[in-house]
Amino acid sequence: MKVGTDGVLLGAWSNIMEGSILDIGTGTGLIAIMLAQRDRSIQIDAVELEKEAYQEAKTNIHSSGWSERITAYNSSIQEYKTEKKYNLIISNPPFFLNSTKAPKSDRNLARHTDQLSFVDLIDTVVRLLNADGIFSLILPLKEAEHFINLAKQHKLFLNKRCEVKPNPNKSAKRILMEFSFHQKTIKEEELIIETETRHQYTKEYISLTKDFYLKF
Repeated sequence: MKVGTDGVLLGAWSNIMEGSILDIGTGTGLIAIMLAQRDRSIQIDAVELEKEAYQEAKTNIHSSGWSERITAYNSSIQEYKTEKKYNLIISNPPFFLNSTKAPKSDRNLARHTDQLSFVDLIDTVVRLLNADGIFSLILPLKEAEHFINLAKQHKLFLNKRCEVKPNPNKSAKRILMEFSFHQKTIKEEELIIETETRHQYTKEYISLTKDFYLKF
């Protein structure tokens, strides 16, 4: 599985809360490893349903410098059992609600909501998030609006959002979001990835992600 821009954005943008963190659908382990790199005091549980992705995540975690603080679990989040409450829950979830599926099953799991619906994800967050914890995720624009409305019905409120544009001439394609159980004035942000020249990155994008890209 490729390292995607969505995961890099979320892992770099999300606020980090001290204590225990849950990464739902860790995939290759990218976000869990990024968070462990950012803060050496945290402990991360990384849950992944797809077995090959889980094995890849374990390999990547073991190869990182932070393996003693990340534990990977091969499980659906619906069947994941824990007595913990987490200060941060983070997810780069599947998001295609109704669309033609790719032929490979691992790609389907990563991109479609069949195995992890938005309602299941929200229910999990409500069940496992500390009262003062935060939940961070990234979604396309249309799916984000649907998710925000569903979350509000479960008393999970949007506190912060960042619209991500590919370049200055295109509309936002992704929304980075932060939720909590506390209703607040929503903090609005914008991030543009590239300048008008292809593969020329904005200063803001470089500043956000430079600790994770060798090319920067």
